[in-house]
Amino acid sequence: MTTPVVRFRLDFGRDEAVGPGKIALLEHIASGGSLSQAARELNMSYRRAWQLLASVNGSFREPAVRTQKGGRGGGGAELTAFGRELIDAYREFEVQVQTLAARSFRPLAAKRASRARAALPVRRLHER
Repeated sequence: MTTPVVRFRLDFGRDEAVGPGKIALLEHIASGGSLSQAARELNMSYRRAWQLLASVNGSFREPAVRTQKGGRGGGGAELTAFGRELIDAYREFEVQVQTLAARSFRPLAAKRASRARAALPVRRLHER
């Protein structure tokens, strides 16, 4: 039996949200120290990664990541203490949500249609 999975995003205000994509970006920046490397690892454009990071950094009084311009000496990106706190809080809450979803929806998940049955064509009411 497959356990249901919840994908969620936290809205802190208008245009101020954090979800699985932004958290993954922060985690990859933390591990690699580079926004461009994180973008490559997540198969997203550098521009999109920069937009997501700007959104996170602009949503709070403290930045989640500090960046340094590239060039001859190389740039970089460093997760701040606040960024680590944001990731940890999100992941801790995610565990709680997934546990609750598994417990709450276990009876319904057991009633899922099998793949073979789900592939059958659906008859419309007007086809009678």
